[in-house]
Amino acid sequence: MGQAICKELWESLLDYKTENWVFLVKKGYQVTDTSMESSIITKVKGVAFTNTSEFGEQIWDVADYVIPPQGENIFFIVTNLVVTPNQRRATCAESDRIPQAWCYEDSDCPPGEPVLTGNGVRTGRCLRSKNMMGICEIYAWCPVETKSRPMKPLLGAAENFTVYIRNFIHFPRFNFSKSNVLNSRDRAFLKSCQFGPENLYCPIFQLGYIVNSTGSNFQELAAKGGVIGIQIMWDCDLDKAASKCHPQYNFRRLDDTFSGESISSGYNFRFARYYHDAAGVEFRTLLKVYGIRFVVMVNGKAGKFGIIPTGINVASGLALMGIASFFCDLILVNFIKKSDFYRNKKYEEVRLAESLQQDLATEAKDSAEQPETQDGNSDEKRNGCECSQLLLSNRSGDSKNVNVNVEQMQNLQPVEVQPEVLDGS
Repeated sequence: MGQAICKELWESLLDYKTENWVFLVKKGYQVTDTSMESSIITKVKGVAFTNTSEFGEQIWDVADYVIPPQGENIFFIVTNLVVTPNQRRATCAESDRIPQAWCYEDSDCPPGEPVLTGNGVRTGRCLRSKNMMGICEIYAWCPVETKSRPMKPLLGAAENFTVYIRNFIHFPRFNFSKSNVLNSRDRAFLKSCQFGPENLYCPIFQLGYIVNSTGSNFQELAAKGGVIGIQIMWDCDLDKAASKCHPQYNFRRLDDTFSGESISSGYNFRFARYYHDAAGVEFRTLLKVYGIRFVVMVNGKAGKFGIIPTGINVASGLALMGIASFFCDLILVNFIKKSDFYRNKKYEEVRLAESLQQDLATEAKDSAEQPETQDGNSDEKRNGCECSQLLLSNRSGDSKNVNVNVEQMQNLQPVEVQPEVLDGS
């Protein structure tokens, strides 16, 4: 008996329970806080040199290629551009790359109407050669942009630029705060360190490392532009030491990731720099810039042991286990093909005939052990002997004979014992 109890206890300890694992892995015993407060500061470092026909020799620093310069959680790095210098307000031909600007005669260019997706307002003239399709004249900043994007990025050297990303978080429910920067008084630390899997608390990231971590090629992305997401995830178990709460980084490509031939891939926009000549007339330089837009996203949660969620989850788990067992038994006993097999394993069958036979055998044994009595007790003795014989004859027989023996016992009649007559009395 004791061995059986020990065996059942041991098997119960080794028994796999899904509910127990879910409770532990999902930390159902903790109070959680997802209302994390966060701040982001970014700062890009790097210098590049270019020599083009539009700009000549040019030094590019953060004031030239970082937009906006404030260092927010979203920033843009210029890597390629198309320059249209010395634009002035005047009349000129619209770009021939715009179908709405094509014309055959002046009536095709109604004056005062802007060219859809174009650069200016129609003047009413169709500028064309004889017997050939022409282009509407417009009033705009002339000359209009006509050049195409260079296939090789102007600032390919930006691959070696670095960005400093400082993230500060706070969980108000637990009054817990932390930063992704190593708490050090060494000023040289940030000037010499660089982020890596073994250096999570150095917030200096090389742009090439970030882009390559997404599976993209930096030079190809720099030529046409794109959007990169930098995700910082904080998952803090406050039942452990604060030093165990680490930032986790994930880098992803967020823009269209189709092939380079896709018209929807890339990222670019335009802006202008304005000047005045010696006569005070305004002119400008139009820049269509391609580059990489970085978006820093911070998510996180913190958890700590709480008696209330522990009690609720334990109680609901126990209730769920009871309901599940009931429905499983219901299906297995009644609806599967081998329900008889499961029923035999689930329930223990009590045999009434065998139990009755054992009870009768016990009574017969007790009667046989009683001492013999004289006179009036002889009837009981005889009856007891007959009952014992009946029971003993059935102890080695089949259980089907039990009912017959019971009936025989019920039909037994008391036997009258006649006194012996002695000769001569």
